[in-house]
Amino acid sequence: MKALILNCSPVRDGATAAIAGIIAGQLSGRFAVRSVCIDDYSFAFCRGCRNCHRTAECVLQDDVAQLMEEFEQADLLVCVSPSYWADVPGQFKAFIDRCTPWCNTHAPHAALAPGKKGCAVALRTGPGMKECERIIGTIEHFFGHLEIRCCGHLGLCGVECREDAEGRREEIEAFCRTITEADGEIG
Repeated sequence: MKALILNCSPVRDGATAAIAGIIAGQLSGRFAVRSVCIDDYSFAFCRGCRNCHRTAECVLQDDVAQLMEEFEQADLLVCVSPSYWADVPGQFKAFIDRCTPWCNTHAPHAALAPGKKGCAVALRTGPGMKECERIIGTIEHFFGHLEIRCCGHLGLCGVECREDAEGRREEIEAFCRTITEADGEIG
């Protein structure tokens, strides 16, 4: 079984990366884990041309297909996203927009292999869970259009820097146990 952990933040070594690292470490006993950062890839904004609605392919040539190949190789996807003004970072949102060729909102469309599961993890600096819920909703909505079945989510408030992630380790590890306990259903 393979798991892909996606750091949805353009910051490669911040709190989001630290949380993604804890998750990767916890899942590595049950999955072959690959961790990537959204900033590892380069892609342009969707132009809204709707060509993909007719051809199931994007006219733009960049790294979107490469990251989607990473999605294809995984049985479990875990998107870890910080809050940028109460939603996912722009880089991740731009990627989501560019995944329209794979979305089930039109035919024809490309598709990922069936049976994939996904988890959403959101973090924010403030105390209220509402922002985390919005981010989780964005990720789960994205998963839904890719026909990835959501199998859990975690919201973490009060996380501003790498050191804050370590203080939430027990909570993150408990969440990871819920993923691995259900892994028999993945695939």
